Amino acid sequence: MCVGALLYAGGLLLMRYSSTPLSLDIGAGVMVGFGLAGCSFNLVLSAFSKLLPAEKRGLALGAGTAAGSFGQFLFAPIGVALIDNFGWQQALSVFGFLMLLIIPLSLALSTPPVANTANATPADEQTFTRALAEAFGHRSYVLLVLGFFTCGFQLAFITVHLPAFLVDRGVSTQTGGWVIAAIGLFNIIGSLSVGYLQNYLPKRYILSAIYFTRALATLAFISFPITPFSAIAFGAISGLTWLSTVPPTSALVALMFGTRWLATLYGFAFVSHQVGGFLGVWLGGIVFERFGSYTPIWWLSILFGVLSALINLPIVEKPVARLVPAI
Repeated sequence: MCVGALLYAGGLLLMRYSSTPLSLDIGAGVMVGFGLAGCSFNLVLSAFSKLLPAEKRGLALGAGTAAGSFGQFLFAPIGVALIDNFGWQQALSVFGFLMLLIIPLSLALSTPPVANTANATPADEQTFTRALAEAFGHRSYVLLVLGFFTCGFQLAFITVHLPAFLVDRGVSTQTGGWVIAAIGLFNIIGSLSVGYLQNYLPKRYILSAIYFTRALATLAFISFPITPFSAIAFGAISGLTWLSTVPPTSALVALMFGTRWLATLYGFAFVSHQVGGFLGVWLGGIVFERFGSYTPIWWLSILFGVLSALINLPIVEKPVARLVPAI
């Protein structure tokens, strides 16, 4: 996380002083991209899972996810204010130095190394390659990873293209800003609620309900005239389901395989999420340039939501059987 924070801060500062497309891509793309990976949910939530007992894990995962959304809700208007009053260059500098706060704060997530004792469990003795082979040979994990692809696709497409979609439908850019803010605000509620509910309800049903709700919300949004009210209402519903997939997804990985390789196994699930995000942004731009409309991508998002709702239902919520110690 410390390395990720340094890369993120450096990327923002390089972005601030970029004078060529290449330097901008290196700063805003490569360095910030690696920085995001180093400070992402898989590291934070896996540390929570190791530091806290199982009975407190669900709410902690929800709170950690909600904290990220609160940052989105808080710093978006701060960024606008900095740009309006001091310029975008100074705004990038301020945010670059703010990223350095992660370095001291990350010390709270320090977890002890796994003890290599005679009492170690098979999970404790498991190697990296054995853990990956076990996970990708496990049907429920594969289904979980495939479903997480949809989450990234929908989130990235909405984040990048929704403001332009609203302007194209005659809605002001200010409304687009309020929609993004509503997503961040309501995601706090959604993440905390899911973190609490997953202690009492099957996590696969929660995930299925989230994906199906997204599909229904998107269908209703594009089926009726777009107004400021409908846009903000869509943002609120989207916010409730925005990152609320993260707590049950990470909790399922911990339940199935333990916490020894949780960061790694959830990291591979997050790769699926990010591949979906890349395709959501890229295909959104390609489709709009070719057809002058985002409609095909909206319908593709609905299809992915329904498929992910169905994919998560067969997931088996129990630890993987380990008959012999893994070596």
